[in-house]
Amino acid sequence: MTRVAFIGLGNMGGGMAANQVKAGREVVAFDLSAAALEKARAAGCRIAGSVAEAVQDVDAVITMLPAGPHVRQVYAEQILPDAPTTALLIDSSTIDVESARVVAVQARVAGFRFADAPVSGGTAAAEAGTLAFMVGCDEADFGVIEDAIAPMSRVTMRAGDHGAGQAAKICNNMVLGISMIGVCEAFALAEKLGLEGERFFEIASKSSGQCWSLTSYCPWPGPVPTAPSNRNYEGGFATAMMLKDLKLAQEAAARSGAAAPLGAAAEGLYALFDRLGGSDRDFSAILEMLSGRLTARGV
Repeated sequence: MTRVAFIGLGNMGGGMAANQVKAGREVVAFDLSAAALEKARAAGCRIAGSVAEAVQDVDAVITMLPAGPHVRQVYAEQILPDAPTTALLIDSSTIDVESARVVAVQARVAGFRFADAPVSGGTAAAEAGTLAFMVGCDEADFGVIEDAIAPMSRVTMRAGDHGAGQAAKICNNMVLGISMIGVCEAFALAEKLGLEGERFFEIASKSSGQCWSLTSYCPWPGPVPTAPSNRNYEGGFATAMMLKDLKLAQEAAARSGAAAPLGAAAEGLYALFDRLGGSDRDFSAILEMLSGRLTARGV
């Protein structure tokens, strides 16, 4: 695999495309943002004037787009009509399961191999090439998909058939959103009770409260140097993106008849934090809302 079209060069896509270049692949990139295109050019990508131009004569097309309607439109109107049917199509956007399955059917009818392959890890992992990919695809295609993803990936897992990658992503991020709120509430309570945050971390990280949101992405500044809490919650995984994923989870729960009350509560809290100005900050910054610091520090 030597020539890759990369469509969507935002906070995640830009770093992912750059890692394809670092792996020695020719990357033809497109985005609606001029600034994103210039950044991609500086990273070694060749810039195309349109999606249709980008996908001509490539071995693979990777997309990282905002939402389901964008994915449906770009594939139906610009990728499927213009890419060679030999190209592997990989959508790494986080979208609803139904949209992923609709695009998969359209791709199959048109003669393409397709995978929904959303990611976990945030912007730091996108830049470092250490994302976790959750893949929905035909089992026979997984090997070539894994090879295409390799320059961007720490681990690539097949979740099942088409749509399963999206299902895994929204369920995983519902766990993450809920657990982060629990960790933040615990830090806020510990502080009110006179227990130092660092000491609480030391105890909880070695006790039954241990979880990824605590030990790998600690919302309290200090204990985990790489966490966004040490950068005033800049970078990382934006609250707006977490809110999007929680909304997708709630929509999926409603359609499937699943009960997800904690997911609903988490969506409500992140929606409130978003409205209070936390949209662009890392989702762990919800600690400042739960601890009553928004008035003192602002968001």
